[in-house]
Amino acid sequence: MCLIFFSYNMHSDFRLILAANRDEFYDRPTKPLGFWEDAPDILAGLDIKGLGTWMGITRTGRFAALTNYRDPRSLKPDAPSRGLLVSDFLSGKDSAKQYAERVQALGHKYNGFNLLVGDADDLFYYSNKGTGIRKISPGFYGISNHLLDTPWPKLEKGKAELGILFARKHIDIQAVFEVMADRTYPRDDMLPDTGVSLEWERILSPLFVSSENYGTRSSSVLLIRRTGEILFAERTHEPAGDVLISLPEQKQSGTES
Repeated sequence: MCLIFFSYNMHSDFRLILAANRDEFYDRPTKPLGFWEDAPDILAGLDIKGLGTWMGITRTGRFAALTNYRDPRSLKPDAPSRGLLVSDFLSGKDSAKQYAERVQALGHKYNGFNLLVGDADDLFYYSNKGTGIRKISPGFYGISNHLLDTPWPKLEKGKAELGILFARKHIDIQAVFEVMADRTYPRDDMLPDTGVSLEWERILSPLFVSSENYGTRSSSVLLIRRTGEILFAERTHEPAGDVLISLPEQKQSGTES
């Protein structure tokens, strides 16, 4: 996952409203959103190569999502897959706070990441490139490939447009997907310098990334009602076209998914 916007405890009906894009190489094998065969309480996509995931939730409302922190000069070629940080929380029993503390102690082993972990009580943010664990207070936030709310053009554009949609009584999922599909390029003088070439800074600068070998593979919208009901929709993007995967709301163990 390379772009996440989320509203936490700001809406009268929803505890969490989240939209995200996952950017990845097109040839990296992936399973789309679904309940995992070996862990049927987990609803997430699956990175077949790393055996983790970029974002997921359980039937009991345990939630996690991840973005990579872009810093090619400090990459560790033998580091463990960052997607395991998400799947390990979803399959575990630690509270969100306990898990964030455990990851903080081990974070140096991984390449740069931003991690969100939440349960029925709290939501926490941690980056191994940041200053520590942060308990998320009510507000509207964004994460790309730097720290929480770093004002990159794509983040500022997405927050401006999604802030309007997230504040409405009815959340229009299709309208959210349309914002996440924005391919507008900012001016070169607005681009960050993250250690890649200017050509790649341009390619990576829109909300929706597209190139010959790398780009936005899926877009997700997650809604968690204050009652505990969950709606999770995914739009999968492939070079040949798009497919919408939406799981219907079904009450199961106090949740909808």
